[in-house]
Amino acid sequence: MTTDTTGTAARDGESRRSGPAHSPFVRACRRESVPHTPVWFMRQAGRSLPEYREIRANVGMLDSCRRPDLVAEITLQPVRRHGVDAAILFSDIVVPVAAAGVDLDIVAGTGPVVAEPVRTVADVERVRRIDRTDVSYVDEAVRLLVAELGDTPLIGFAGAPFTLASYLVEGGPSRTHARTKAMMYGQPELWHALCARLAEVTLAFLRVQVDAGVSAVQLFDSWAGALSEADYRRFVLPHSTAVLSGLADAGVPRIHFGVGTAELLGAMGEAGADVVGVDWRTPLDVATRRIGPDRAVQGNLDPTVLFAPWPVIEAEVRRIVEQGRAAPGHVFNLGHGVLPETDPEVLTRVVALVHEVSARRNEQG
Repeated sequence: MTTDTTGTAARDGESRRSGPAHSPFVRACRRESVPHTPVWFMRQAGRSLPEYREIRANVGMLDSCRRPDLVAEITLQPVRRHGVDAAILFSDIVVPVAAAGVDLDIVAGTGPVVAEPVRTVADVERVRRIDRTDVSYVDEAVRLLVAELGDTPLIGFAGAPFTLASYLVEGGPSRTHARTKAMMYGQPELWHALCARLAEVTLAFLRVQVDAGVSAVQLFDSWAGALSEADYRRFVLPHSTAVLSGLADAGVPRIHFGVGTAELLGAMGEAGADVVGVDWRTPLDVATRRIGPDRAVQGNLDPTVLFAPWPVIEAEVRRIVEQGRAAPGHVFNLGHGVLPETDPEVLTRVVALVHEVSARRNEQG
C-alpha cells in the first residue's frame, strides 16, 4: 500500500487558499475536501444573543431589515462570538414580498401578517415584480458585509414560493394550511399563477444578493413538510426549480431547506440544490441515501438538545459528525433555527467541538 503524498499536498494547498470561495463552508457545499466540517446555525444572527436584543430594542423587524448598518452589525455578531464558518444575511423571508407591494407586517410573537390575503387573480397581479432598486438596502448591506467578512463567506437567503404563498393565502402563519391546500386543489391555475409570480420575486431578490457578493444562497421552504411527495411534485417543485435553476449560472452553491421534509428530500434536491438541508428527524446517513451522491447535506442537531447537559450535547454532536461522513459533503447545522432561550456559550462550544472532532477524523483518514 502506498501513500499519495502529492495528492495530499495538493489538497492541503487547496484548503489553504484564501477567499470565501476556498473556505471550508463553500468547499463542503461543492463536495470538495475540507480541513474540518464547517459550522453555521440557522437563526444565528440574533434571538439568543444579548447584543442582538440590545441593538434591536425598539426597532421593528422590517425596519431592522431595511437598515444596512443594522443588518451588517447583526449579521457579524455571531461570527465574532461563535467563530462560525459562515455568516448568513440578517433579513426575513417576507422582505421581498413587502418590496413587491404586499401590505404586511411582522408581528412579534406571531410572525408575518398580511392585510389582504390573496383570493383572486387580481390579488396575484398586485404582487409586482421587483429589481435591485426595490431592495437597494439589501444590496448595500451585502456589500458592506463582504468587505468586512474577508475570507468568511456570506450566505444570502430567501423564502421559497410555497412558503411565501402560504403566508399570502392564509394571511399569516397556519398549523393546517387549510386555505393554501384548498386553493391548490380547487383553483390550481390561480395557485400556479401566484407561485410563478413569487418565484420571479424570489429569484430577483437572490440575484441582487449574488450580484452584491454573497458566496452561497439558501432557499427556505419552511412549510413544505405539510405536503405529500405527490403534492409537492405537482404544486411546488416546478416553482422552486424556477428559482434554483435560475441561479445555475450564478457560480455559488445553492442550499434548499425545509422542516418535516423527510419524504421530500429527494425531490427537494431535484429542484436544483447543491446542498439539501435536513431537519433533526432524519439521520444524515439515511438522508444521504434518499438525496443521492450528487449533493451535499446540511444539518442536523435538534435545537432542543442544546438545553441538555454538555455530555449529552457532545455525544449528539459526535454522532452527527460521524453520520455526516456518509455524505459527499457535510455542513454542520441545527435541524432548524436557534431557539431564543439557548445559551450562546453552548453554541460557541459546539462550533469548537465540531472543528476538533472533524479535523481529527480527517487527519486519520
